[in-house]
Amino acid sequence: MHELDRTDRKILDILQREGRISMTELADRVGLSASPCSERVRRMEREKVITGYHAHLSPTALGKSLLVFVEIKLASKSGEIFDKVRMELLHVPDVLECHLVSGNFDYLVKARLGGMREYRRLLGDILKKLPVAAESHSYVVMEEVKESLALPMDR
Repeated sequence: MHELDRTDRKILDILQREGRISMTELADRVGLSASPCSERVRRMEREKVITGYHAHLSPTALGKSLLVFVEIKLASKSGEIFDKVRMELLHVPDVLECHLVSGNFDYLVKARLGGMREYRRLLGDILKKLPVAAESHSYVVMEEVKESLALPMDR
């Protein structure tokens, strides 16, 4: 993989915040002409530095204003059990993120839902699908202080 220089990082910083910016505008903002800027972007796409582009949607507008985090602790652990849990949780549409973590519990799940009834259903479905008995603790978000997908660029 090519070493990212200062200009690459400026490009990435702008693109992750303004994914629909024109290549001409991007090039102007980073001090390049359009052709070298486009080539840098294509290179970073090929090298999987840039893994995609997306639209940021309003959860409230889509009826998904309830944000919950769920800690899941498995009764027993093994590579096979972790694989089975992974496969089950990958296919739950309301789960936005799922992380195998170290500490007092095994998984941290982030989900967006329409309300408490959906949350109750989701939790029941997740616990039913797990290959071993589990314990869970949930945290319902009262206020979203900060949420960002933008990674800080070293300056």
